[in-house]
Amino acid sequence: MCKEKVTVYCGDGKGKTTAALGYAVQAAGQGNNVIIIQFLKGRKDEEMEFLRRLEPEVKFFSFAKSEKNFAELSEEEQKEETINIRNGFNFARKVLVTGECNLLILDEFLGLWDNHMISEEDVASLMNAASEETEIILTGRVMEDGLRKYIGKTYEIHEE
Repeated sequence: MCKEKVTVYCGDGKGKTTAALGYAVQAAGQGNNVIIIQFLKGRKDEEMEFLRRLEPEVKFFSFAKSEKNFAELSEEEQKEETINIRNGFNFARKVLVTGECNLLILDEFLGLWDNHMISEEDVASLMNAASEETEIILTGRVMEDGLRKYIGKTYEIHEE
């Protein structure tokens, strides 16, 4: 994986997902295939319906079963949702191995690290699965130091 092909939008401000989606639309407009996988935000059917209108150029996936954000779930519900999230992570790796897209957006991916759902080994295997041609965008609040070696560009978005 070429780390220059990995971009992060992080910080406590709003607009990280919006920036990634804007990049997705731009990439699709240039003839690229885009896959977006959303983590931790819960199942938002109306948002998913809107994003599905962008298919086939932009494909959107959420493995969440609950409509609530992960942080709002009970401990038992979080255990169940963690299994779904791991399925989404494994799907992301499969997408990279098979070269199904030119741009892979992993929305709220940084939260997986923050919530100890993935390890550095998981991240390394994900990044090593990517071809040199595939771009990856990661979003989330906190950019941990352990991830920095995989990242080419970081954009921090803060509220004033």
